[in-house]
Amino acid sequence: MKSTIALLSSNLFWWWYTVTSNLRDLNPSDIQGFPVSDTLLTDQKLSALGDKYIEDLKRNSFMLIRQQKQTGKTETQCFRIQKSKPIIDEIDRVLAQHYGFTDEELDFIINYDIKYRMGGADSDEEA
Repeated sequence: MKSTIALLSSNLFWWWYTVTSNLRDLNPSDIQGFPVSDTLLTDQKLSALGDKYIEDLKRNSFMLIRQQKQTGKTETQCFRIQKSKPIIDEIDRVLAQHYGFTDEELDFIINYDIKYRMGGADSDEEA
């Protein structure tokens, strides 16, 4: 389970998703079409990174509270995924070993779409 979370949070999956989907909806077919080996899903390093990623997301999240006339008080947990970028990059390093990527290919994946995917990395605004 944690390996799957790590995999779906990776830069590699993001790259694959951007080149194979409509970029609006994450459909089951988008996930099922991603090539995954059994060894990848049982990789203990990847599982540990998935756990580390979840904890980091929680640590860097905040609650956004709004009072609206129609619905009343609403609370939304907001995640600053850009703060977890170093862990996401670690995930991709493990994935690169499974997929046999060269250093150049790994560098491409780690930096792919970084400006847009990790936008606001310098911002600590909470609303």
